[in-house]
Amino acid sequence: MSFRLGLTGSIGMGKSTTAALFAEQGCAVWDADAAVHKLYGPGGAAVAPIGALWPEAISGGAVARPALKEIIAQDAGALPRIEAIVHPLVAQDRADFGRQSVAEITVFDIPLLYETGGTAQMDAVVCVFVAPEVQRARVLARGTMTEAQFAQILANQMPIAEKRRRADYEIETDTLSHARAQVQEVLRDIKVRLADA
Repeated sequence: MSFRLGLTGSIGMGKSTTAALFAEQGCAVWDADAAVHKLYGPGGAAVAPIGALWPEAISGGAVARPALKEIIAQDAGALPRIEAIVHPLVAQDRADFGRQSVAEITVFDIPLLYETGGTAQMDAVVCVFVAPEVQRARVLARGTMTEAQFAQILANQMPIAEKRRRADYEIETDTLSHARAQVQEVLRDIKVRLADA
């Protein structure tokens, strides 16, 4: 059975880049955001149940994320209802991927790993981090959200200091070469653990 490594962090911390570095080293990688994208896409399993509650959130047979963001902004009760639909579907997708993986180490890229209790299914957790000012600059440079939206996302996530405290491993994503070296070190350590098991 594949070793299950949870990969987490906060928005703009370099999770996607770090996931790619793990893939570069031969790990299988499951991406929670990509799974949600698939569920929201045409024919995705989340389209019908979300459409039943908010028909205005559906466009062209898919969930329109801007419309969903608008609904969440206007209705404080919307997010928990959306999560009640999406989280079980994402969990099923993750479980299916894990069962089918033949890699020695499978990485699960999950932004809300701690918040959703996903650590129970992991053999170890790695948390990526970067200085708060670098995080803020990265997120705002994308041009996809306002300062207020960024603050709202941070408010909904566990503080990065707490994620780092709970994690088995940490990777600082200040530079690509530094992150790659730390990924290699994490994998070396896991392989030693597996050899000793």
